[in-house]
Amino acid sequence: MEQEIRFYKGLAKQYPNVASAATEIINLQAILNLPKGTEHFITDVHGEYLQFRHILRNASGAIRRKIDDVFGPTLRMEEKKELAALIYYPREKLEQVEAKEKDIEEWYQVTIHRMILLCRSAASKYTRSKVRKAMPTDFAYVIEELMSGRPDEADQEAYYNEIIHSVITTGRAREMIVACADLIRRMVVDHLHVVGDIYDRGPSPHLILDSLMNHHSVDIQWGNHDILWMGAAAGSRPCICNVIRIAARYGNLATLEEGYGINLLPLAKLAMEYYGDDPCLCFREQSAYQNLDQAKHLTLDTSLEEKMHKAITLMQFKIEGQMILSHPDFGMEDRLLLDKIDLSQGSVTIDGISYPMKDKHFPTLDPEHPYLLTEQEQEVIDQIQQSFMHCEKLQQHIQFLYSHGSLYKVYNGNLLYHGCIPLTKDGKFLPVRLFGKTYTGRALYDVLDSYARKGYYATDDRERIRGQAILWYLWENPDSPVFGKEKMATFERYFVADKALHVEPKNPYYQMLNDEKMADAVLKEFGLSGADAHIINGHIPVEAKAGESPVKCNGKLLIIDGGLSKAYQPKTGIAGYTLIYNSYGLVLAAHEPFTSVAKAVEQGSDIHSDRILVQQVLKRKRVADTDIGRELKENVADLQGLLEAYRTGLIPERHER
Repeated sequence: MEQEIRFYKGLAKQYPNVASAATEIINLQAILNLPKGTEHFITDVHGEYLQFRHILRNASGAIRRKIDDVFGPTLRMEEKKELAALIYYPREKLEQVEAKEKDIEEWYQVTIHRMILLCRSAASKYTRSKVRKAMPTDFAYVIEELMSGRPDEADQEAYYNEIIHSVITTGRAREMIVACADLIRRMVVDHLHVVGDIYDRGPSPHLILDSLMNHHSVDIQWGNHDILWMGAAAGSRPCICNVIRIAARYGNLATLEEGYGINLLPLAKLAMEYYGDDPCLCFREQSAYQNLDQAKHLTLDTSLEEKMHKAITLMQFKIEGQMILSHPDFGMEDRLLLDKIDLSQGSVTIDGISYPMKDKHFPTLDPEHPYLLTEQEQEVIDQIQQSFMHCEKLQQHIQFLYSHGSLYKVYNGNLLYHGCIPLTKDGKFLPVRLFGKTYTGRALYDVLDSYARKGYYATDDRERIRGQAILWYLWENPDSPVFGKEKMATFERYFVADKALHVEPKNPYYQMLNDEKMADAVLKEFGLSGADAHIINGHIPVEAKAGESPVKCNGKLLIIDGGLSKAYQPKTGIAGYTLIYNSYGLVLAAHEPFTSVAKAVEQGSDIHSDRILVQQVLKRKRVADTDIGRELKENVADLQGLLEAYRTGLIPERHER
């Protein structure tokens, strides 16, 4: 009783009397009966900013469906496409329309009316307070008046039309339409989930992070490539080397230099000193942008990039070797390959077999001490490490990843993670030993998440060093849930022609993707069950053109990596899957490769015609059926207790005079 009184006295500070508490109960009960907000899932973005931006702007078809719902057969298909393009890219579309429209004022009148109808429909899931907060400041009053007006009633028609007319005559129609488009996009999707891999391969991860930092509601499940950059920002040298190597491999060194201001000049000087006459044939760029307009982001001389690529790769193998030797508990001795090179023969011994090497020029490699950096290499990594750790923009982006991200998330009955749950061959959760303790399933995820945070934030040196080791471990250890392969065959792919050595066998999890019992066990491990529970997964591209389906385990497991990254599109045949979860169910959308904003505006290109209905609910879901709904119900119960305390005299009411 004493604890209850203390609790209610604290609550009474916010709700000092029966009237205020009852009003809040009424408000919360009303919110609980609103339709569930729409969630948008996207994964494996890999630096493809333009495609990412386009998917966000069309909300994976949700905006087009909203247009269909509001206007039905009253608009022609071409008019709907024009209206959709206007909402996606309002400024660009307005320029096009204004250049060719003969009666622009009449077009403004009709368009503003249509935009208001869409605003009203999109806002119907929210309280007026939330809608008001989402409105652009300059037009909040005007839009709210128009949304609440009834032009179909005689006493409202003149008032409604005069507002629109005044907007046009004061020269504000253009900005009004942009404001409405922004509001529609904001209200159609309530929350965004990014299921990993924002970084690497594509040229603009920094622009994606800028966009996410301005998003109204987002969470992120870290992918292996995100973890790599998190480690690099923390100062982890093996992570830094991998980040630079991958940037060089995909022609994105400019992302580091121009996007983040990382100084790579020391590496360039080292590369020219050691590899000036080396053709570096094994280090040719693998970018999907070659011979395309997007190649404009390449600013360094290609030959120099290849030399830098080779220089950082050798440094990476040395530094990773040091990490493996200092952490025998990681069980990665099979990745120690520099000491297996026979320079005199130009060969390397792997698993007891000698293979000829494609590249035999290693001027920085000391056969007696193969994992020791040269003095120049040591100076270079020291300088680059400082550049990573003191890059303000990179640190801001990584701090955002930490504050809005995690290795997994349970949200509204769905389990989100990027990679896999490490399993044994018989389908049991794989026991993984870390720093003297053994973990499986969810406990493994939790301890790895904890160490990943310590690697960046810990003030204790021992914990920070362990955390940074785990950040690299997550990148390429066979037991890492975001890697999920027996090995990372980076060395073999560069230096050995035998493609059998390039294979990276996957964790048994990936052989069980159609085993419903496996999905049930994983969901149960994370506290989920029932027909409405799903695993939403990225990391492994779905080969749509080969007939593979993203829907696994009788709909319980959804792999939504379909090749948003251009590097994967030749394999998948599409440009990625995304997922929409609204009050009616779950819908997968398959996307076409994005070409340009100009084409999207001109042709009204949206999503691929293929949509997969994953689950349709019999009863429309409400806020009461969500995680937020459960919290609101608890708040209602607390407020009802406070009401009872007021009415029984346990807590005195306070009234302002």
